[in-house]
Amino acid sequence: MIADPLNRFSILLVDDKMENLISLQRMLEGDNRCFYLATSGNEALKTVLRNNDIGLILLDVQMPAMDGYEVARLLQLNPKTRDISIIFVTAINKEEQNVIRGFSTGAVDYLSKPLDVNVTRAKVNVFEKLYFSRRELKDVIAEKEKINKQLERFTYMVAHDLKSPLAGAISLLGMISEEDCIQQSPEIKDQMGTVLSAANHLTEMISAILDYARQNDTGSATESVDVRVLITDIARLLFPPPNVRIVVDGQLPVITANRLKLQRIFQNLISNAVKYNDKPDGWIAVGVTDRDEFYEFYVKDNGPGMQQRDTDRVFRLFERLDYHGKEEGTGIGLNIFKMLVEEQGGKVWAESQPGHGSVFYFLWRKI
Repeated sequence: MIADPLNRFSILLVDDKMENLISLQRMLEGDNRCFYLATSGNEALKTVLRNNDIGLILLDVQMPAMDGYEVARLLQLNPKTRDISIIFVTAINKEEQNVIRGFSTGAVDYLSKPLDVNVTRAKVNVFEKLYFSRRELKDVIAEKEKINKQLERFTYMVAHDLKSPLAGAISLLGMISEEDCIQQSPEIKDQMGTVLSAANHLTEMISAILDYARQNDTGSATESVDVRVLITDIARLLFPPPNVRIVVDGQLPVITANRLKLQRIFQNLISNAVKYNDKPDGWIAVGVTDRDEFYEFYVKDNGPGMQQRDTDRVFRLFERLDYHGKEEGTGIGLNIFKMLVEEQGGKVWAESQPGHGSVFYFLWRKI
């Protein structure tokens, strides 16, 4: 009798001869083991689908109607069963072509008939340990994701609660800074400007944290998006300074996408390019290259650029680079950009040269 169901290791034995199944079960019996028996490929598939606790399958290769290779192939096709470990049990000579066929259909090991008791037990013991290690790892990952969700909610609440009183404080500081006594003292006026600058930077950081906490809540609904119109709208709403032009390189496509996600991506890249541009005649260009399954979008500028070694660092959370005295960012925006792209199968990268601007690329999967 199994004392603790949590420590149970369930094994499915598949062979068209019942006497072989009984013999194999007796060979492998243990206090924490549970066995399912199947005498055909169809019965094996039904058993796996009915029982989600199976950790290992010992599968006979030579069976009538449906052989072991076909059973393994069908199990591989199902996302719910593809991770179950399979050991082929076979009397066939293990020629290279048979071994390759077995591994390509999902087998992880072979046992040759007649079975060696010690070898069979040793291999099953290894897969039992592997099963519990994988289950423990899944539990750890699930717990980590749960904690991350709790931290995201906590971060959102704290940032949200801080934003309103800070906005009030900034407004009050702005009014105080206009008083005659402040304006008439260059030293106090300069100090007040420093305080206001710090408070505004803190507001930006809180807004960025709110965006970061909200990014997982972005809806998944898709619609037809004219990227040229999207870029035009973003450029108009950002109010770039007169010395910075936002242009489109060539034709931009009409794609099926989540509009909000795509807007946040382009807005993040373009606003950064505007913010840090240090040229009297600045420009930002948005373009695309068709890459089969993906659109390769880019946002290029003639700003200050950065060292090539920093093109990976810039995407890390809270990583801020030295822009030669320009206003610092929060180190959050580009990390959100990276996550939004990667969560739908794309990737991001950057190319840059100090003094000659940067190009930010991202792959957007076609639907």
